Amino acid sequence: MDQNEQDLPGIDRFDRKILEILSVEARISMTELAQRVGLSKTPVLARVRRLEKDGYITGYRAQLSTQKLGLDHVAFIQLKLSDTREAALAAFNAAIRKIPEVEECHMIAGGFDYLIKVRSRDIRDYRRVLSESISTLPHVASSSTYVAMEAVKESGFDQLNEF
Repeated sequence: MDQNEQDLPGIDRFDRKILEILSVEARISMTELAQRVGLSKTPVLARVRRLEKDGYITGYRAQLSTQKLGLDHVAFIQLKLSDTREAALAAFNAAIRKIPEVEECHMIAGGFDYLIKVRSRDIRDYRRVLSESISTLPHVASSSTYVAMEAVKESGFDQLNEF
């Protein structure tokens, strides 16, 4: 057993390969997945179902073209709160989840409290989201915006060979 298998009990090299393939090609047929993993269809299907049941696979989704949808303006916001007690954080977290333009929100350990990724049509649309939605959230003290010029890598999780 290698070190990676010791780190995640119950996950072997076949499971890692299944996860790797599905993270890129979620619509692959079970027959094709089985061929690429090197097992027959029935065990691969059983493994996929187990990985879903155990929470390794949390869902499947379509990747949309943000450019074709007119949503290729990306801004990152460093946000500071005026209160970081648990009740204030919970109120902020619940409110930020309701803003559809917020693509990601992460609590940060550092010089600010949250890093937020906002996707909008253009700078005017972003300004509206910032002033009408984000700045009015509970306990917001200040924000700094950084507009992305180009997405160099933006695809999600691809470290499967690392675990």
